[in-house]
Amino acid sequence: MPEFRLTQISDTHLARRLTTLTENFHRVSEHIDATRPDLVVNSGDLAFDAPTHPDDLEFARTLHAALPVPCRHLPGNHDIGDNPTAVGPVPTHPTTEQRLQTFRSVIGEDRWRFEEAGWCFIGLNSLVMNTGLDSEAEQFDWLASRLAHVNGKPVALFVHKPLFLNTPGDPELAESAIRYVPEPARRRLIDMLGKVDLRLVASGHVHQRRDFTFRHVRHVWAPSAGFVISDAQQELIGIKQTGMVEYRFAPDSFEVRYVRAPGQVDIDLDSLLKR
Repeated sequence: MPEFRLTQISDTHLARRLTTLTENFHRVSEHIDATRPDLVVNSGDLAFDAPTHPDDLEFARTLHAALPVPCRHLPGNHDIGDNPTAVGPVPTHPTTEQRLQTFRSVIGEDRWRFEEAGWCFIGLNSLVMNTGLDSEAEQFDWLASRLAHVNGKPVALFVHKPLFLNTPGDPELAESAIRYVPEPARRRLIDMLGKVDLRLVASGHVHQRRDFTFRHVRHVWAPSAGFVISDAQQELIGIKQTGMVEYRFAPDSFEVRYVRAPGQVDIDLDSLLKR
């Protein structure tokens, strides 16, 4: 295939009880139906709060299954729980093997690799990193085996959490550590990826649209497809706006375009929870 078109959605936060978020997802689905990419990737937080409302994940599965093109998924912290950090509070709902197995049984695989248009695409579960769970070690072993067979192709990595704010050496801060892949797993992951031609890291989680390049790697933060977070709850880093990201991959190059589906609204989390 000379060109591969991929649409990334993220942080859909679906729940049967939150109809405004469902409406935003329907607008996204209509846009996907109109544009027909080769693949949709949801980079995590399919559900609004699966650890406390297990039906949220099943509801998200139903809506994603109705998308008119193939879809791959990655888990977010609202799907399987959060990972611990060296600083900051212990997660209220930590990632567990049981929650991960529930995700796999309801949604499907939590990591993947495939090749298209001369590229190697890798999706990783960032929420098992730094947990000490068996699944963390299994994923690092799996990644090492997959990277050993990239054969010089450029690599596009999809994860829920961004690797870092600006540089790999950014210090972890108590107020923001949960936004990024935690140390020391972050350093191990970056060291492994340094052995291949990594060109793109596509993530979500922060609910802000951002696009920057560190050295030769482009870091794309997808906005939430569901809602935005007020400045009172989260400082402004990028652009707070709902939407999605469209990519066009060709051998040795790619293009990025941020889009909003017609009718998609910027509902604020504060007002959402008051309804």
